[in-house]
Amino acid sequence: MKFHTQDRGGTFTDVYAVIPTSPPTPLVTKLLSEDPANYKDAPTEGIRRILSKYDTPSSNIPYTRSICINSSKITSLRMGTTVATNALLERKGAPVLNLITSGFRDLLEIGNQSRPDIFDLSINKLVSTVTGEKIQILKPLKLSSLKPQLLSAFKSGYRAVSVTLMHSFLYPNHEIEIGRLCDEIGFEQISLSHAVQPMIKIVSRGQTTTASAYLTPSITTYLTSFLEGFDEDLKKNANISFMRSDGGLTSVEKFQGHQAILSGPAGGVVGYAKTSYRKKSSEEEKDIMPCIGFDMGGTSTDSAGSEPGPISYRKKGGLLAVTDANVVLGRVIPSRFPNIFGPNEDQPLDVVGSTSAFQKLISERSPAQLNGMNTPEELAYGFLKVANEAMCRPIRNLTQMKGFDITTHALSCFGGAGPQHACAIAKSLGMNKVLVHRYGGILSAYGLSLSDAVAEVTEPAREVFGLEAKGVEVEGSKEKREERFKTLIEKCKEDLKKQGYDSENVEIHKYLNLRYEGTDTAIFTGSKSSSTFSCTDFYADYASSFSDHYQREFGFDLNRDIIVDDYRVRCVVKGPGLSEIKDVEDLGEPPKECSCGTNKSYFEDGWHEVNVWDMDLLKPGHSIVGPAIIVQSISTVVIEIGCVAHVTSDGDVEILVSRSKSSAEKDKEEKEAEEAKEDPVMLSIFGHRFMGIAESMGKTLARTSVSVNIKERLDFSCALFDPEGGLVANAPHIPVHLGAMQSAVSFQIKYWADKGGMKEGDVFVSNHPQLAGGSHLPDITVITPVFQNDQIVFFVASRGHHSDIGGIAPGSMPPQSTTLIEEGAQIVACKLVIDGVFQEKTITELLEAPGKLPNNFGTRNLRDNLSDLRAQVAANTMGIRLVRELIAEYDLKTVMGYMRYIQKTAEISVRTMLKQVAGKMGQTLTAVDYMDDGSPIKLQVKIDGQTGDATFDFTGTGPQVLGNHNAPPAVTYSAVIYSLRCMVGSDIPLNQGCLAPITFIIPKGTLLNPSADAAVVGGNVLTSQRLCDVVLKAFQACAASQGCMNNLTFGNEEFGYYETIAGGHGAGPTWSGKSGVHTHMTNTRITDPEILERRYPVMLHAFEIRKGSGGKGLRPGGDGLTRVIEPLTPLTMSILSERRSRAPYGLNGGGYGQSGINLIERGEGEERRIINVGGKKTTNLNVGDKLIIHSPGGGGWGAEGEGGEGGEGVQEKRGGGFIPVGNGSLATFTETQFGV
Repeated sequence: MKFHTQDRGGTFTDVYAVIPTSPPTPLVTKLLSEDPANYKDAPTEGIRRILSKYDTPSSNIPYTRSICINSSKITSLRMGTTVATNALLERKGAPVLNLITSGFRDLLEIGNQSRPDIFDLSINKLVSTVTGEKIQILKPLKLSSLKPQLLSAFKSGYRAVSVTLMHSFLYPNHEIEIGRLCDEIGFEQISLSHAVQPMIKIVSRGQTTTASAYLTPSITTYLTSFLEGFDEDLKKNANISFMRSDGGLTSVEKFQGHQAILSGPAGGVVGYAKTSYRKKSSEEEKDIMPCIGFDMGGTSTDSAGSEPGPISYRKKGGLLAVTDANVVLGRVIPSRFPNIFGPNEDQPLDVVGSTSAFQKLISERSPAQLNGMNTPEELAYGFLKVANEAMCRPIRNLTQMKGFDITTHALSCFGGAGPQHACAIAKSLGMNKVLVHRYGGILSAYGLSLSDAVAEVTEPAREVFGLEAKGVEVEGSKEKREERFKTLIEKCKEDLKKQGYDSENVEIHKYLNLRYEGTDTAIFTGSKSSSTFSCTDFYADYASSFSDHYQREFGFDLNRDIIVDDYRVRCVVKGPGLSEIKDVEDLGEPPKECSCGTNKSYFEDGWHEVNVWDMDLLKPGHSIVGPAIIVQSISTVVIEIGCVAHVTSDGDVEILVSRSKSSAEKDKEEKEAEEAKEDPVMLSIFGHRFMGIAESMGKTLARTSVSVNIKERLDFSCALFDPEGGLVANAPHIPVHLGAMQSAVSFQIKYWADKGGMKEGDVFVSNHPQLAGGSHLPDITVITPVFQNDQIVFFVASRGHHSDIGGIAPGSMPPQSTTLIEEGAQIVACKLVIDGVFQEKTITELLEAPGKLPNNFGTRNLRDNLSDLRAQVAANTMGIRLVRELIAEYDLKTVMGYMRYIQKTAEISVRTMLKQVAGKMGQTLTAVDYMDDGSPIKLQVKIDGQTGDATFDFTGTGPQVLGNHNAPPAVTYSAVIYSLRCMVGSDIPLNQGCLAPITFIIPKGTLLNPSADAAVVGGNVLTSQRLCDVVLKAFQACAASQGCMNNLTFGNEEFGYYETIAGGHGAGPTWSGKSGVHTHMTNTRITDPEILERRYPVMLHAFEIRKGSGGKGLRPGGDGLTRVIEPLTPLTMSILSERRSRAPYGLNGGGYGQSGINLIERGEGEERRIINVGGKKTTNLNVGDKLIIHSPGGGGWGAEGEGGEGGEGVQEKRGGGFIPVGNGSLATFTETQFGV
């Protein structure tokens, strides 16, 4: 066979083969990827089946399962596989010995410090150099000390080793020496980071290297087992290659674990790119419609897979899945599906089983919960609508994040299930065209036959092209670039030659990894046309290409020097090309001989008897009006009502999607709006849509901002509010912002109501903590009303942490501030935009106002302030556009109704949780904790067990302090709403409804309700954390976390740097604390160590987990971190921290975590001394000093040795302690999402 390609997916293995007849004969088949009762390996079985069926009888070659497959008929074998993916997801890779620079032992575990789900209390959580730069080796490599440790690890059974050293991408010598030693000892898999990923950023490079070491043995084991299924001549007879995650083919010998994680899906990407993005004979190249790929197979991280699979697969333990919904709805036709189910692999899909499962679900719910969904098909259709909307959300986010208009694209769908959902998804996304390739059901396999063989080499660089961009020739630069590219090209060609390809007949792509000076956002950029490298040619090619990409993705350009971080060469041996699509005559509906009859299928308005067409019999030019179904052996295409399918010249299907709603859909929505009756399915859909709006705002803000704080640390939040200022939905950004923002919106509504109201085209800005609902002054909120018919129907708002807004210290977070004016510019209420015009002069005056006072300063970075404020306006504009699109799609009354329903859902969830707590723990809960200065934060919660109302009374909290850890009331609201959302334990949206049952008592003049002029910068970052601990302690939810954000700033007259440092996470009744992670009210990222050292005059000596700092217990608390920084030039340092004198407590017998401590190591020799800096201090650092920050650990849960492994004893001792629960009703968001 000329080709034999396959995609070993999680559910099905797809096979595409070509027999070398004249013309060539394509063959396709599918089989289950896992069926251990019948065969050991699906790809091998797929090859055997095709050979046994299509090899000529005269060959007399047996193809039985009991013997190795004769390879004489196989000339080419290409394969995509999920072996590495599954090994990663199932944690079945090889044990890896990880060698890393001393002081960075835990760096890969710490990563960027952020946690994946902000509301999950358990936190389920990655010499001269080659660039000409000079580095200083402070500690020589001591192989004599390392060798005994390696030998010990080898004797313990380790055979895979990962080596990641600081700056090894520049200076690989030490890694190479360690690699040689490991090889001598006998390690079988040795992954060196400079070879795996020779690029800056040690965290990502180290994680990739560790993945390579972890997964490559699994790949090697599988490949060995796979090859053993064939005779020994397979490698001689066939060119064997595997698909890498980047869409290029490589040889068996070169296939590495880290390249294989997305090996299976990559074939589909190549397939849809080459088959969908093609010129039609009647159009120009520039008119080709861009496309977005949508792959829906049988398996993802949240699917039933093939083992046990959906209930319709007839396997023990089957799970009710989307596949079952399609079966019940008649959208998957069992008679047209392969009979590969049951114990003998010969039975069809189980329609009865799927229908019974939905009926059982109905019987377990009350009529009120089902809201009219009384039949299996109605319930299944609800499942389908929610699933479709859930799939729309990431498509919206990804395209908008990259700056693309989704409505100008076609949806190219593939995978066995993709064409079943494509019309509905395209309609929801506002797309008007769907493309379905004739091999769409196995496009990942077919794409392998079109794929290119690729070799790629990357080499780090450090070049500034600012002078060249201005037209100044830099001596020798042209020759150096040409020589560098030439060397890389030769390496790529040699690689391809070793893989058996013609290394001279290749397509060469040359890239530069470019970024603007002062940013971390680098983009691999290809030349537009020219292969020359004079200064003007370079700027015309690479710089302008980079600028175009940057402008499209981020919405602006920066007038800064361009930095080259890396050179990359990619040599490609092109795969088969495809001809352009020809125009064909419209033949109308196909004749009856193309029909497979009719089928009863369910759509929005009920059951339809629809035509079923055989794709293999359709001719170019045929048109099919929906509702209809097109079937073939490898997939099913569902053509929704109002859509029209056309068969192209290649036999593919192009569907034109009607964006208007059917009369049935309109009637149903109007009826629901009229009755003001909530539909749990629509409730879930609107939950996704509202959340998606906030997420899209966040993507726009990150994309268009310029400051490191917002663009790279992601210290911002975006949200959607109702006309009264109540929170409707937020993106999962920074928790401390989320509850506070509604206070800011509500204040602006009241303020401007007395001044003529708000007008369309106006945008408002504020940051005052006490007067205007702010958190602290650096957090500036931009608020925009959304008008419909001259009425405000929503508000959108974005809050971003600006790097400097003036005050007595750079960064506007002075540890020693005692009044608000010392912390920067104050904005109570101001129109940032009037009638669409940005008020630059007004906002500039406000930001520079503190500088008019003695010993104070206005903003030190006005340019970034203005740019980021414009970015916040742009984010709000995106939110307005999406809100209006939603209203246009559903009508205002429906949208407003579901806005209220979603808030009510959150309210019901919180009330239910509070009533359950009252029943288990009593109606009065109390807790107290103390700040390091002794100020108490005291809470009494009184719950009405009947209604679920609760009063959070902070009477007894200490008085306002002459310091800056006072916290405005908005911070308390944020801490409480965050804690409640965490404790509900269901995936409800965080919104105003969470606080509806809550009454607050926060006495004036206290730490939590200070005067208008009190300093508060520490309240937002320190007291907020302690508030969360107090609330969670009252509910006995979990032990104390580090209770701090460890805010560190350093700099001089030329620069400033700010970071927050993670710590230990508190343990709970069912989890141990996580180490080195941000908790509760923050989730910002930290700068990669190599970036930090390259950009700033400091050396990072250590960044590791502070072992043993977590509290002891049955479930121990997480450990804090140790971070050691040495300045290379005199610097001013400020630290703002807590839990330095009062350690994080444990609960239920668990031990205390260790308190944090901030130290400076100073002096030489015998004069070397260690100085305790204290929790809040500004001081000078000299060259040679070392700043040592030990962040606190988390508290433990339960006494050591108490209960079993599962913690049963803990539960018994806790008695009425809090256990996170959902409310068990379809009225909740989570029930409508997963149990409709």
